[in-house]
Amino acid sequence: MDKSVVVVIGVGGMGQAIARRVGAGHTILLADFDEPTLSTAADRLRAEGHAVQVRGVDVSDVASVAGLATAAAELGRVTHVVHTAGLSPVQASAEAIVAVDLIGVALVLEEFARVVAPGGAGVVIASMAGHLAPALPAEQEQELALTPAGDLGELPFVREIEVPAQAYVVAKRANAIRVQAAAGAWGARGARVNSISPGVISTAMGQQELAGESGAGMRAMVEMSGTGRLGTPADIAEAAAFLLEAGAFVTGTDLLVDGGVVAAARSQAWAG
Repeated sequence: MDKSVVVVIGVGGMGQAIARRVGAGHTILLADFDEPTLSTAADRLRAEGHAVQVRGVDVSDVASVAGLATAAAELGRVTHVVHTAGLSPVQASAEAIVAVDLIGVALVLEEFARVVAPGGAGVVIASMAGHLAPALPAEQEQELALTPAGDLGELPFVREIEVPAQAYVVAKRANAIRVQAAAGAWGARGARVNSISPGVISTAMGQQELAGESGAGMRAMVEMSGTGRLGTPADIAEAAAFLLEAGAFVTGTDLLVDGGVVAAARSQAWAG
């Protein structure tokens, strides 16, 4: 029987939850820049009965991402690709966020388009921030969609970004745009690719954001949402499982999984 491989890039709370949700019966290839965290996550999943391989990766480096894609294909049929790696505004500079959240996602989409198996699927973690911010000019969206991954950081409007929060918003909007643009290449291999835009999720990164300057505003958004609660990694894992395994007619789209925050914000704006 052919071995099937689930690739999970980024082993924070969401990455581990998705690996648990869809990894049973597959070889899970975990990848992360932080090797001690990677090792700990792998040991935890192995203790739960999963077959796990690990590989360090720098998602901002094309050779590193290409090596990861090749290694995944050598393990077996790459049926699931999950990209959760990212930095938030409280964690990093604008430059680092562009490198990891923008360029990193684009590189993963490009490199795994050449190895994903027919019938396979990919999921990229974007953010509700891309929905809440004002729309980008059409020319900029076109550049974010079509510029080769290695050249994204050289776009004039990207190079001008100095504020981490702005870099994060642009990168997360670009993630959804990039997935739309990549759907054709993935489809040529008989595979699908989508993105998820989480709301405020109770992960280590989410808790850092809640403790930062924007924390009060984030809590207010959660309180006015339809669910009135923080999201959990399991909430995102369930959405990812749908897109990876059940959504056979869904590709090139972004699924907003935010507990109703964006809906509440827009309805308040409409009401004046």
